[in-house]
Amino acid sequence: MKSFRLIPVLTAALCLPVGSHAEVADGIKAVVAEHAITAAEVEDYTRPAVEALRREYATQPDVYQEKLNAALSDSLNQLVERQLILHSFDTEGYKLPESVIDDFVQERIHERYGDRITLMKTLQAQGMTFEQFRKQLRDQYIESAMRSQNVQHQIVISPYKVETYYQTHLDDFKLGDQIKLRMIVLTKTSADDTNTIKLAREVVAKIKEGASFAEMAGVYSQGSQQHQGGDWGWVEPAKLRPELAVAATSLKTGDVSDPIDTADSIYVMFIEDKKPAQARPLADVRGEIEKTLSAQLQAQLQKQWIDGLKKKTFYRFF
Repeated sequence: MKSFRLIPVLTAALCLPVGSHAEVADGIKAVVAEHAITAAEVEDYTRPAVEALRREYATQPDVYQEKLNAALSDSLNQLVERQLILHSFDTEGYKLPESVIDDFVQERIHERYGDRITLMKTLQAQGMTFEQFRKQLRDQYIESAMRSQNVQHQIVISPYKVETYYQTHLDDFKLGDQIKLRMIVLTKTSADDTNTIKLAREVVAKIKEGASFAEMAGVYSQGSQQHQGGDWGWVEPAKLRPELAVAATSLKTGDVSDPIDTADSIYVMFIEDKKPAQARPLADVRGEIEKTLSAQLQAQLQKQWIDGLKKKTFYRFF
């Protein structure tokens, strides 16, 4: 006999059907073992996505229909997978104590509805019984537990895999030329404002006479980094607005720019240091790589597992 411990269920829980639809022909879309998946089930499962698609493509009916068809197809495949998993649970000797489901139901009531009275009113409005609600939560729990046991627990990312991925994808982690930048930002009061450029020239003159750029930024700058002495840290010139990018690439380490006049502001730049283009260190991207490799391995293991269930379970689409 196999059993499951109580495990946390994924926060992105599968959507629950919200009642039957008399106006929709309850045709069979697929069969898994002895279980039939109906058109109404597929429609209910897809409903949250449908609402989002309807809002996003309200003025594009052709695109909406295309996206809707894709969503319905994806929902049908997900429901088939769920039934394959539930059938595997039933036929492979697994057991799940009813007390575990009772606890899970109580947690869901507390999280989603607050109390049982609110739940019952919601179910009544949806045309659903408490027994149906409980069964759907049971199915969700089993699916999550089975996926965790057969997929999640098999994912192991070794340091060697991380390092190999890093070496073969160096271009993905490449940084462009960088500058350590301080900047004073003076906002114009109008399009024909001449006082701001005069102030900027005075500030530049003081800096070139020996005044601290950071202190001048703290006094005069109106940018968001004013209280940090105009410190922008390490930035890629290519990611600055065009007027600033041109000036930044022409300056050397230690240079202070002349005032840079743009449509809305005047800028004064100070280049504290420069770094040529290079790849981000492995230590900085290890977490990103592990996440990418985990997602790839999870998809691979899940496909292998589901393909295995399909080979030993009768299923058919209609």
